[in-house]
Amino acid sequence: MSMERISNSIKIGGFSHVRTVQIGGNFPVVIQTMWKDRLSLSDINDALVKRIDALGEMGCGLLRFAVPDIESAEALGRLAERVSMPLVADIHFDYKIALRCLDFPIAKIRINPGNIGSKERTAAVLEKATAGGIPIRIGVNAGSLPQDLRRRVEEGMDRALALSQAAERELAVFEEFGFCACVVSMKASGIADTIKANRILSQRTAAPLHLGVTEAGPLTAGVARNTAALVTLLSEGIGDTIRVSLSDTVENEVIAGREIVRAAAQLADGNVKLKSGGVNIISCPRCGRHGFDTHGFLNRWMTRLYALDRDITVAVMGCEVNGPEEAKDADLGITGAGDKVLIFRNGKIIKTIDAASADKAFEEELQKI
Repeated sequence: MSMERISNSIKIGGFSHVRTVQIGGNFPVVIQTMWKDRLSLSDINDALVKRIDALGEMGCGLLRFAVPDIESAEALGRLAERVSMPLVADIHFDYKIALRCLDFPIAKIRINPGNIGSKERTAAVLEKATAGGIPIRIGVNAGSLPQDLRRRVEEGMDRALALSQAAERELAVFEEFGFCACVVSMKASGIADTIKANRILSQRTAAPLHLGVTEAGPLTAGVARNTAALVTLLSEGIGDTIRVSLSDTVENEVIAGREIVRAAAQLADGNVKLKSGGVNIISCPRCGRHGFDTHGFLNRWMTRLYALDRDITVAVMGCEVNGPEEAKDADLGITGAGDKVLIFRNGKIIKTIDAASADKAFEEELQKI
């Protein structure tokens, strides 16, 4: 497949206190996640704002919320007034919810035209979004295809082709109303359907593409399925933003997204959209030789390491077998050695300490880099 696809570029946010994110063109692939719980006005507090800020530091560019009713729209609107992260309202069934969201500094709207209602209702959302300069994601799901395409799939039509045709129909409606600030996603739970649908549509539109495998499963299964689909597409130059759907935390979705982009960058060397900077963590799986609890250490340090804006490699190893020598290229590393813990840089041991002092010693050395 060609790696030369250059999609349209759209701006998200960039108004009031909300930071700007660019999707498409030659801009780096944007990582998204979606909040796991229903949002209410009582949830909006300093702790929530702090957690959202931390997601941004970890590399999350957009944060999406389900908005099932007007009350949720009000809550998301109030939250949008307090955070710099561009927030996305995810709306099904009721176009009036989308209209209400557009009264707030919400940076992007996601609608599923397959269940939002009539063409006139879609037009009302487009008109108000145009007036506010707010982009829209067309979200097509395998489970909510238009009735005629759903019947054709049941009769044997290729599901990926049906997804791409549904997306093209909605793009045509947007084009009819002169609305160009749109992103398209075609979500399916199947890896092959996801890959094929996006390959087809990438040849038929210049709209930015949002990639993801929906209902991908728990952490391990979900990461495996998303990696298979997204690395394939990104390495072919297809895709402008991704969300790794997991039955797990938003933080782990962001981390998985970063690592998927990093993996795709290694397969598509030179693709400017696959920016893979930041901390690279290498760690051993742990075995009976371990003298250091790598699992516990990583759990304590994972989100903090991913929040560092530094292009460095950090190694977390369990024993002297795979410690300094096997990870000698790491800018900073930590490993067990019998009843002691070693801190090393570029393969050279710089500190020997007991396990109780490991976190403090590691932090001191990290601050020196």
